Amino acid sequence: MQILQSLLSPLGVWRDLSGQLDPRQASLVLVFGLRKLLAQPSSLAALRARFPSARLVLTSTAGNFADVQIEDADLVCTAVHFSRATVRTSVARLAPAVELKDLCRGIATELAGPDLRHVLVFSDGGLVNGTVLSESFNTCLPTGVTLSGGLAGDGTDFAQTTVGLDAAPAPGCIVAVGLYGASLQIGFGSAGGWSSFGPARLITAAKDNVLHQLDNQAALEVYKNYLGTEAAALPAAALRFPLCLQEPGEGNSIVRTILSIDETAGTMTFAGNMPVGATVRLMRASQEELISGAEDAARSAAAQATSLIFCVSCVGRRIVLGHRTEEELEGVRAAFGPGPVLTGFYSYGELAPSGHSGSCQLHNQTMTVTSISEQVA
Repeated sequence: MQILQSLLSPLGVWRDLSGQLDPRQASLVLVFGLRKLLAQPSSLAALRARFPSARLVLTSTAGNFADVQIEDADLVCTAVHFSRATVRTSVARLAPAVELKDLCRGIATELAGPDLRHVLVFSDGGLVNGTVLSESFNTCLPTGVTLSGGLAGDGTDFAQTTVGLDAAPAPGCIVAVGLYGASLQIGFGSAGGWSSFGPARLITAAKDNVLHQLDNQAALEVYKNYLGTEAAALPAAALRFPLCLQEPGEGNSIVRTILSIDETAGTMTFAGNMPVGATVRLMRASQEELISGAEDAARSAAAQATSLIFCVSCVGRRIVLGHRTEEELEGVRAAFGPGPVLTGFYSYGELAPSGHSGSCQLHNQTMTVTSISEQVA
């Protein structure tokens, strides 16, 4: 498995950071960047000229990982060539008459194969319900095939997110990369570092990702009461106080981030579904706890022979960490050592297996890590 990580500037200048791969031999290139830079026709032309044989996966982000540096000015391009494993890709776009479940089923069917080991998913982060996305793939993919990835970002603008495959990125797109072969070794880790506080509240009314009532009271009013003076800064303050969601019968809790609030209806819209009957508690974290959470995720994913470290972290973590954002990447790097190439992005939702089941879940305010390597005979 050979890798080359490079930066592409808005002026079309390339700068190689690590790896020895001949760009002409690359079979897959993961391209992360801010939406406006990705949208420039010159960016796609420069990528195609340098990587003529590769599938190009382009994802808009809220920040890009070039090893332990957070890169906003340039595109971060990570090119991969497998020695024995193979790669296939699929792309689909949401349409008014198409159900997301059907879209995911079509992608899974297109990628189906006896030696499919793992699927990387890059999805629109504004129009796609991440809970439905992960649950649909869990249902459609064969037993034993794992999935990870993330929802595209748009900085802190939350205006529009875009994804593309060998074409200009567009809203509503979902790109999936199938990885095939017994030589592949895949590891996972996910951790938040957030701590719950206050009493558990029962979700008594909700529809999909819109929360209406907690303990039969208007959800937004309950939330504001606990925030106190911080409530004046909503909805931005919600990134500092996500909710811990625990579904009945589930051993693992997940974090949910508030995307918007409706003062008139007293509701809150989240990045993932808020099922009736689940319980929630408020969460908070110190910078040290978030950094420690990233280290925990990396240790869970670390493998001796790792070649590529793919990280997806929430934009909310970047906001809370402030000038210390790169420390969570440094924690990931320390867990793996100096050898593997590290790439990834700040997202609007993280996709990774959670617990021992191997099923993918949508996470918020979480650092997720996927390690990829290849055994060579």
